[in-house]
Amino acid sequence: MNIKACLLLGITVVALASCQEKKQETGTAIKFIDPANMDTAVNPGENFFLYANGGWLKNNTIPESEVRWGSFDILIENNRNKLHELLDEAAASNATKGSAEQKVGDFYKSGMDSVAINKAGLTPLNGILARIDGIQDANGLIKEIALQHTEGLSQVFGFYVSPDDKNVTQQIVQIYQGGLGMPDRDYYFNKDERSAKVRDAYKAYQVKLMTMMGMDEAAAKQSAAEVYALEEKLAAASLTRTEMRDPYKVYNKFSLDGLSQVTPGMDWKAILADMKVTGEDSLIAGMPVFMTEVAKQIKATPLTTWKTYLKFHAVNDMAPYLGSDFDNARFEFYGKAVAGQKEQKPRWKRVQQVVDGGIGELVGKTYVDKHFKPEAKQRMLDMVNNLQETYRDRIMRLDWMSDATKQKAVAKLNTFVKKIGYPDKWRDYSKLEISDDSYVKNIFASSAFDYDYMVNKLGKPVDKTEWYMTPPTVNAYYNPAFNEIVFPAGILAFPFFDQNADDAINYGGIGGVIGHEMTHGFDDQGAKYDADGNLKNWWTEEDEKRFVAKTGVVVDQFNAYTVLDTVHVNGQLTLGENLADLGGLAIAYEAFQKTEQYKKGEKIDGFTPTQRFFLSWAQVWRAKCTDETMANRIITDPHSPAEWRTNGPLSNMPEFYEAFNIKEGDKMWRADSVRAKVW
Repeated sequence: MNIKACLLLGITVVALASCQEKKQETGTAIKFIDPANMDTAVNPGENFFLYANGGWLKNNTIPESEVRWGSFDILIENNRNKLHELLDEAAASNATKGSAEQKVGDFYKSGMDSVAINKAGLTPLNGILARIDGIQDANGLIKEIALQHTEGLSQVFGFYVSPDDKNVTQQIVQIYQGGLGMPDRDYYFNKDERSAKVRDAYKAYQVKLMTMMGMDEAAAKQSAAEVYALEEKLAAASLTRTEMRDPYKVYNKFSLDGLSQVTPGMDWKAILADMKVTGEDSLIAGMPVFMTEVAKQIKATPLTTWKTYLKFHAVNDMAPYLGSDFDNARFEFYGKAVAGQKEQKPRWKRVQQVVDGGIGELVGKTYVDKHFKPEAKQRMLDMVNNLQETYRDRIMRLDWMSDATKQKAVAKLNTFVKKIGYPDKWRDYSKLEISDDSYVKNIFASSAFDYDYMVNKLGKPVDKTEWYMTPPTVNAYYNPAFNEIVFPAGILAFPFFDQNADDAINYGGIGGVIGHEMTHGFDDQGAKYDADGNLKNWWTEEDEKRFVAKTGVVVDQFNAYTVLDTVHVNGQLTLGENLADLGGLAIAYEAFQKTEQYKKGEKIDGFTPTQRFFLSWAQVWRAKCTDETMANRIITDPHSPAEWRTNGPLSNMPEFYEAFNIKEGDKMWRADSVRAKVW
């Protein structure tokens, strides 16, 4: 499913008054725009991100247990503390067996029992490892891969059930490339020094984990080299992240017999039956070349190597939930080498994340009952409606789009489904059994429950009430299949949204996020889906050409930004998010112009309403991260780094130029001929 999610999304509210301060739960007052966080020695025309955030950046360091720290992360931390309290209460409650509180409490309690987890060591995986040892031939190998998918271990390839992109009223099986131990296929081939260091660290980690699994040093080195070589072949057959951004490129529908023909030795009717899927006659293979390579390697790679591969990946996937020696070994690679994280997060934070991922709507219902009020949901809906109306007006005024295409664009905009805060219908977990005696057992139980829930969608009507994020999540998304914009309760807080803030703060924060998610429906990917959610061209040929030319300006702009040494932003990979930021901010600003605060023009703390709007946008993206994480995100993250998410859209807006007196010769100034003007 092509869900567009953004790391820091926002919500907007019709603010009540130009209130300058709010009281935190501690009782101390904070300013919505705090001059102490700024660096007014920086010319806003040179680098607005540093002007707005320089004081904060100088005075704050990344915590040892984090790889990034900023406004978004602080909000996540606040939500973690709220969830921590709820989970501790549930764990101490002695609730009735089968109740939501019992399941939440026991799941959390089992994860916090580090003594029992360390004592168990690798034994919770003994059954899976013994099964792998018992594989006799290629058919047995394929059956084991299929079985592990039903248990929650996504081995070799990705698998999910979601609406068919070209017929979104029908659920369909979809398979995807996978099977790699490093974060992306590019790590296997990039020649830069950072990638080379990550490769070396991964090879060393493979050897270490295999020795911990019982191999002697020599056997571990040999086996690790063989497994790495297999992964390298799979990586070579994988599409790049930029290539995967084309929804037509990854829409490859096959009959089961047809896919079996291009993957010799793999009978997809039998494979799906082993994956609890029957009665289906077709599926979508996102990357058929990858699946052909899998079939080729099942024949060409020795069975002993495949068995080691499966064991290594099973242990690697489950290492965070095993004893501390396995957990720490995994952290040394994925935490330190890949992300630059100096120390593990506290155990309660890691367990909390697992519980939220496993039974998120049970946790989420308790969270919203305590921390999210119905009036906040209504206020958010009012703001979404305001932004939608503004977007409609902007589409009708476009000078590059024909009336025929405008009508279809507005029809799509008008049918947006709006989900705010939490689901109207909560998921039923009554058949999921959770106890406090084994953390790994609970993880497998919840994973198998999720898998069964997913495959049981086949043959049934698509449920458009379903959510793909849990309520406490600090994020938001656009889902083209449902043509919906979704804002979980977790993100509806300062600095994105606060009911006591002046309009400039809310429109510059959550307003930009609302507009961002709406624009995802019309970015270079979303624009390929029609109002019903189907992958279908609704553009005239000339309009589409003009749109592509305009998006090319954005690609060129972001390609020019240097991040680390000679590393640049990948303008093509980040195009969708950059378009969403540009469109979202422009729409939010026009909506803000309708407010009384904007019309009165009165200054607060020395800043005009327009200046506060842009400062709010900048402080939402305030962040710093480790060099390792930055390098990783340039490869894997479709979002531009924080500084360029702030400065990039602003440098295209004449309203920003006027507000801060940006002139030709300033670094933020762009000639009108190269300013991006899309939505």
